[in-house]
Amino acid sequence: MYTLWRSLTGKGMFIEQLGALGSALTIAELFYKFHSFTLECIAFLATWYLLDLLLSRVRAVFVTQ
Repeated sequence: MYTLWRSLTGKGMFIEQLGALGSALTIAELFYKFHSFTLECIAFLATWYLLDLLLSRVRAVFVTQ
């Protein structure tokens, strides 16, 4: 997490991560009811990772064209 904070500027992090973070948070709130904070946290972080991966791939396709 420290490396993430250091590698991106505040504005860059906001622009790049806001969509994935917001979507992952919404999905976690609506669908993840494991009755365990740890499991829900892991599922949230995995969802955020996968959404960020998907958005970065989509962004790469449209930027290169």
